[in-house]
Amino acid sequence: MRWTKNTLLFGGIAAWGLLLISCVTVNRTLVAPPQIPGAKVVGSEACAECHQNITSGFHDATHAKLMAQGENAKAMGCEACHGPGSEHVKAGGGAGTIINPEKNPETCFQCHLDKRGEFSLPNAHPVMAGKMTCSDCHNPHEGDAVMGGGTNLMGANESCLKCHEAQRGPFVFEHEALRESCTSCHNPHGSVNAKMLNARNQSLCMQCHTQQQTAAGQLMIGGRDHAAFVTRGTCWTAGCHEAVHGSHVNSSLRF
Repeated sequence: MRWTKNTLLFGGIAAWGLLLISCVTVNRTLVAPPQIPGAKVVGSEACAECHQNITSGFHDATHAKLMAQGENAKAMGCEACHGPGSEHVKAGGGAGTIINPEKNPETCFQCHLDKRGEFSLPNAHPVMAGKMTCSDCHNPHEGDAVMGGGTNLMGANESCLKCHEAQRGPFVFEHEALRESCTSCHNPHGSVNAKMLNARNQSLCMQCHTQQQTAAGQLMIGGRDHAAFVTRGTCWTAGCHEAVHGSHVNSSLRF
């Protein structure tokens, strides 16, 4: 049989299609809700009887997308994160009869597997140590779980500035990156780099502060040759741009 380019092309596409179908049509549990010994699922309606202050605003929450209809999807609601609620209802409430994700991030990690890995990196917010919780920065019950975003970028910064007040400003000379959100430079969950930076040393700054180079051996940034400067260390520790978040006295953020 003679193999043509078209045969190989369409044969390869068909093989990939079969592989993808086999991956997405598995007959097994992919994500299991947390379990409570002896407890059974009662449905979100039972939760609303006591927690109406929370459930009333849940309809527009990001996590509301987990809600599903039908008997087989009964656990896809409040109990997807808090565990089956029969024992909680039977006891008339009580902290020991239901799971509170604020006390342990493992509930969040059941879906957000990548965040478990990021929080385990050398530089991360101390969620794994129990000094912070996911809900310190995210609201799971109302609105967008990722605060801010879109055209509301300052809203995204507010999550960070609740704790990092020194970086709030206002500054006479501000770093424009702050207008795009703190995540322009930092990974809020964790990073291999110091200060949870997205990249190391001057590599981070060069993602924005670069220009076309016209002469060999030069590194022109802002009309000045930086070739000799970048070997001294990071842009903010070599005695140059130390006020990296903003300055009151220098437009180059030097002090």
